[in-house]
Amino acid sequence: MFRIFQYSLKDLIRSRWIFYYGVFYLLFTTGLFILSNDLSKSIISLMNITLVLVPLIATIFGSMYFYQSREFVELLLAQPLPRQRIFGGLFLGVSLSLGICYLLGVGIPFVFYGIAGSGEIWNFLTLLFNGVILSLIFSGLAIWIGLANENKLKGFGIAIVVWLFFAVIYDGIQLLLLVAFSEYPIEKFSIGASILNPISLSRIQILLKLDISALMGFTGAVFKKFFGTNTGIIISTLSLIFWTIIPFMGIIFTSRKKDF
Repeated sequence: MFRIFQYSLKDLIRSRWIFYYGVFYLLFTTGLFILSNDLSKSIISLMNITLVLVPLIATIFGSMYFYQSREFVELLLAQPLPRQRIFGGLFLGVSLSLGICYLLGVGIPFVFYGIAGSGEIWNFLTLLFNGVILSLIFSGLAIWIGLANENKLKGFGIAIVVWLFFAVIYDGIQLLLLVAFSEYPIEKFSIGASILNPISLSRIQILLKLDISALMGFTGAVFKKFFGTNTGIIISTLSLIFWTIIPFMGIIFTSRKKDF
């Protein structure tokens, strides 16, 4: 698995698109500091970009890379190599390359502007953690979907719909349910529904860390009461880590059952 991961990582790092992805975050973050030296405001602005752009790019890039490297994968399958090592290495190569570009693109300007000596260091680390986790989750989902669908257009379309569901549709459905059942105790339902969406979970973690959950009204108060505690922080972090395991296990299971 390590050799395949190493090859995929080197191949992706040489790609111009992955380079442009890192440069975009570098320029965007630097632009925020040129406009304002407020670290807290810069983190909030990056949060909005991270929660939408990171999952979208991870989904698109994961799908494109999997379909483009299909012939290489089939060549590896002809060798006496376990399938889980092949696809596990591919998954790690794609997801970690995106995560590294995000870390460098966002991290370098913050380090240059003195994040290490400020009180915003933990908020910054929370932002980086969620950005990397979302890269792992959605690139894994994209590869899993691509593995299950040989048709490129169908697989790419399903991957985009999955991103759209978690980024937009899920929150809309949750909001409608909260309004429809507002007369009933819905605190536990709100917490459970948020755990089932990695983007919502990341948003809650960052908002609570920035201490601006009051902007979310009643829902923010409920989330702060639960996720603001040590137990809530542990549960939310473990939930995000579990979300990275789901696509990885799905890739392994599908690769074992699929007839190439």
